[in-house]
Amino acid sequence: METPNFSIEFFPPKTAEGVEKLRVVRQKLGELQPKYFSVTFGAGGSTQQGTLDTVLEIMGEGHQAAPHLSCVGGTRASIRAILANYKAHGIKRLVALRGDLPSGYGGAGELRYANELVEFIRAETGDWFHIEVAAYPEMHPQAKSPQDDLQNFARKVKAGANAAITQYFYNADAYFHFVDNARKLGVDVPIVPGVMPITNHMQLARFSDMCGAEIPRWVRLKLASFGDDSASIKAFGLDVVTELCERLLAGGAPGLHFYSMNQAAPTTAIWQRLVTRQET
Repeated sequence: METPNFSIEFFPPKTAEGVEKLRVVRQKLGELQPKYFSVTFGAGGSTQQGTLDTVLEIMGEGHQAAPHLSCVGGTRASIRAILANYKAHGIKRLVALRGDLPSGYGGAGELRYANELVEFIRAETGDWFHIEVAAYPEMHPQAKSPQDDLQNFARKVKAGANAAITQYFYNADAYFHFVDNARKLGVDVPIVPGVMPITNHMQLARFSDMCGAEIPRWVRLKLASFGDDSASIKAFGLDVVTELCERLLAGGAPGLHFYSMNQAAPTTAIWQRLVTRQET
């Protein structure tokens, strides 16, 4: 089996203090030698400059970096300009997403779906970019059905995506089932599981409600039972997520993509435990 590829996601900081904090976090996570870091892109391109600044800093530190790019709220001309800018800076990886409409936005933009964005990137830049797209093992919250969602995913890959990163989940079977069904549709690109460390019960519940990720009942009840005991929440979360990662890798997942939330400790703890167990 090929060596798994690990990657780590950040969001662009909005304050000078946040920028400094992320530099420290990045230095610690950089020691883990991930394949690349990805940097999110705000709704309607609201963090566009921050995304680019963060990506360029990461590249300046000697790491590969992939900016996220969403098409919602953008025009072909604006996306073309972003692509040209990324290319001029030597950026070779992209995470291409439909994205969410920011509040107050009137229309979806000229490109409505991620498959149209991938098609546009390929038409404009050929094979310059390695393109990752999103996948939803538990179904995108706005999809009509799992079958529809799977077809949407296949369209993105057929438009020219090289690989996919999933929404986070805590049910390994959902991932394996999704991959099996995608393969039946002729999708043969790597589908990398997205991993969300568990460090805060209320924050996790809020995120999961927003993005349609299911927290298994037994996990929710256990987390709720700890109340404000953050040490117990983190210890339990580390056990749950490490075991999930081990099962995913043992089952053939091509790597792991960590949603770091701009923190070093949770991802590092999972990573170190995975490495330790593989060595024993």
